[in-house]
Amino acid sequence: MPIISKFFGIVVRMFYDEHNPPHIHIEYQNKKAVFDLSGNILRGKLDSKTATKLTREWIDIHVSDLQEDWELAKSGKEIKPIIPLN
Repeated sequence: MPIISKFFGIVVRMFYDEHNPPHIHIEYQNKKAVFDLSGNILRGKLDSKTATKLTREWIDIHVSDLQEDWELAKSGKEIKPIIPLN
């Protein structure tokens, strides 16, 4: 599963052959969660309010980039990296 971004110990991945709804996989300190592109947790838990907040902030900033990557992934094309939070 390609890593599309990393920031503050948070790793963001997206599968190439995923199912709807559009979502990303987040890993932070060995905890995993799946977020939709609105910032809702679909599955899992990060056990860190800060990591969850930072992930949601990043999603809000990059929602159009994430949607573009989702379409690329669905088409079997290479997913583009997305700028991390600073």
